[in-house]
Amino acid sequence: VQTCALPIFTTDLWIAAHVRRCAVDGIGATVVRKGDPLGGAVVVKLYLAGQGCRVMTRMSGPDGEPGWMAALGGGLVPETEADAYIARQVKYDPDLWVLEVDDPKGRHPFEGRML
Repeated sequence: VQTCALPIFTTDLWIAAHVRRCAVDGIGATVVRKGDPLGGAVVVKLYLAGQGCRVMTRMSGPDGEPGWMAALGGGLVPETEADAYIARQVKYDPDLWVLEVDDPKGRHPFEGRML
């Protein structure tokens, strides 16, 4: 039996594809910080106008499938609190990518479940 491995994408390619996907879906997405192009971690700040922000970190689940870990308790927080959290994470991981998504509906436009 022959198996076919799924392609592994570099972080910069993953980011570019998802920014494009957001544009097609009418969701604003901006790279606010570029990290390591090959394997940098990704933090998403999901901005819901007038309501606050939700911050999520991309990671793999125990089964190896893509997933997201909610930061700051998983709820909506003021943008200043989200930005302060992200600044702390960048201090610990200079290879970190930060993607800001602006969707008034609060859609989660990325594959993977919340872990």
